[in-house]
Amino acid sequence: MKTRTDEPGLAAREGAAALLEAVLKGRQAFDDAFANEAAGGRLARAEPRDRAFARAIAATALRRLGTIDAVLAHCLDKELPKRAGITEHILRAGIAELLFLRVAAHAAVGMNVEAAARDDAGRHFKALVNAVLRRVTREGDALLDTLDTERLDTPDWLWESWCAAYGEETARRIVRAHYADPPLDLSVKSEAERETWAEKLGAQILPMGTLRIEDAGRVEELPGFAEGAWWVQDAAASLPARLLGDVRGKDVLDLCAAPGGKTAELAAAGAHVTALDRSKPRLERLKENLGRLGLAAETLAADAATFAPGRQWEAILLDAPCTATGTARRHPDVLRLKSPADRDKLAALQTRLLAHAAGLLAPGGTLVYCTCSLEPEEGKDQIEAFLAAHGDFERVPVLAEEAGGIGEIVTGEGDLRSLPCHLSVEGGMDGFYAARLRRR
Repeated sequence: MKTRTDEPGLAAREGAAALLEAVLKGRQAFDDAFANEAAGGRLARAEPRDRAFARAIAATALRRLGTIDAVLAHCLDKELPKRAGITEHILRAGIAELLFLRVAAHAAVGMNVEAAARDDAGRHFKALVNAVLRRVTREGDALLDTLDTERLDTPDWLWESWCAAYGEETARRIVRAHYADPPLDLSVKSEAERETWAEKLGAQILPMGTLRIEDAGRVEELPGFAEGAWWVQDAAASLPARLLGDVRGKDVLDLCAAPGGKTAELAAAGAHVTALDRSKPRLERLKENLGRLGLAAETLAADAATFAPGRQWEAILLDAPCTATGTARRHPDVLRLKSPADRDKLAALQTRLLAHAAGLLAPGGTLVYCTCSLEPEEGKDQIEAFLAAHGDFERVPVLAEEAGGIGEIVTGEGDLRSLPCHLSVEGGMDGFYAARLRRR
């Protein structure tokens, strides 16, 4: 006989609330929180579909958190007490289901009330969960029509940053791009086999050559994974390495290389790559990925800010650590976990890394700097300050054809600047910045 623990969908609701608790209270990255829940938490014994549904609920709640909290505040007479524990996250998950995932009301309400009943703290508030979710069922859509959801779903500091950098209308387009689950992008090892793998995978070929798959399922089960025919890499992330030009036979230094998508790209293009990263575990994963792909690179565990090899390279790629605000469509926790203090701290690190990388570049060599951040302090501002301080360097403008012919992602200064709302018809792309510099 099935126990109440086995009720279909209950594990998904408990798991979704636990994921929100881990991210918003525990300050864990969403992917880490999900891995922990799947390994030993509420999702450990759940069916695969329940795990996937829990992830979808929690990701939707994070993307729509400002709007959800506005709806919740409207439905509560007073704030929940601290002793309510995970109840707030159960309510957030329930509202995400009702208003954005459009789950049937009886299932969303019933299962979240049951999730509250099974929680030590939540059981004292299950009647409240029932009342609030039923009210959302009746009034939620009308309330949504009165809310500025794009503004609510963006932390103040990011809204101000994006409006200043790109204008309010583009800022709103960026936020709207965050709402949808992104497709899966793949970089194919052999350009000659791109169309073959596109056909086998049922993939669309994007202008920059990336394969894009909707509703891909488990990556490990896709054709070509075991053969090492491709690797996962967002369309925007595939562009910076190409700005080094033809690297066949060249020595290329890939700084801050893990997880290794750009290393694989350079190695597949025929470069002799030295991949450097300070994290040994991340380097191990990089080596595993290269092994699956049948590609080779020299790997070094070292700090890119102090690396002193006693030699120089003719080509360097610096994918600097950043706030990663350009990846929020894939990592919805980023908008909730990063802060202006993080941006400023990372910008200072980027300045040091860029200055040190300059000394590792041979005269006449090319340096590409990139980040997956939307913040000017981590992109354009870095390059302007660097060029002002290094008279022996010059910017080499990026051409539209080097960016898949997508002219809108090349700035007036000649840098690469993609936004999540670019390629919107095809499903968007990550926000990336890249500049190409030459040492005179």
